[in-house]
Amino acid sequence: MINHPPVDLLIEQLGTDGQPVSRYCLCVVAAKRARQIIEQTANNPKSNEIIKELAVASREIACGKVKCVKD
Repeated sequence: MINHPPVDLLIEQLGTDGQPVSRYCLCVVAAKRARQIIEQTANNPKSNEIIKELAVASREIACGKVKCVKD
């Protein structure tokens, strides 16, 4: 379970025009971004650094670096 940043903040950040997205959408976006981070670290391994990909993805969502795009 993610405690920081709060799930409610992440849901608001992904939403548009003041309308939050669903928790399901948050899970899908965070999982996709975490997979991208895993692929990037597999290509460029860093020595002795432990990275929790889901934590990094959630911080990026909270900062507004990751957005939800509907197909």
